[in-house]
Amino acid sequence: MQGELVTIQQTIHRRVSAILGERGDWLCRKGCDECCRHLAAIPEITRSEWELLRSGLQALPSETRQAIQRRAEDLRQSSRPFLCPFLDVRDGACSVYESRPVACRTYGFYVERDAGLYCRSIQDRVEKGEYQDVIWGNDQSIQSSLSALGATRSLLDWMEEDQ
Repeated sequence: MQGELVTIQQTIHRRVSAILGERGDWLCRKGCDECCRHLAAIPEITRSEWELLRSGLQALPSETRQAIQRRAEDLRQSSRPFLCPFLDVRDGACSVYESRPVACRTYGFYVERDAGLYCRSIQDRVEKGEYQDVIWGNDQSIQSSLSALGATRSLLDWMEEDQ
């Protein structure tokens, strides 16, 4: 299963790199943390994604892992929009960037057919006539590939099980 996840990640990386290479004004870059600060839902991830994410968590200092765990537990009592527990709010960066789930990798670069864009800031630019030359990734294709990895569970459930 990890091999399939790597293939999905490589597909996403190629698409994201192409967009960033073609568009120096693209919003999704280090320091833009709008999506991380305003999650519409707790991510649902596959076991393969969780295993990669868990390895990224384990590489963090103990105090950072504990802080992430506390923020994740707080999410169960929170309401939308959610603050991602992996976001380092001081610098606007993901503490597990290399291990982040597919949903995080595609946000802002992929569109759902007939459902608009995820990122409101990018959607606003598209509506103003910008980004018309961008060839988006196809979220439907990525979701289909992910489904082959098995069922998904809430990130919080994976974290709770792991304790």
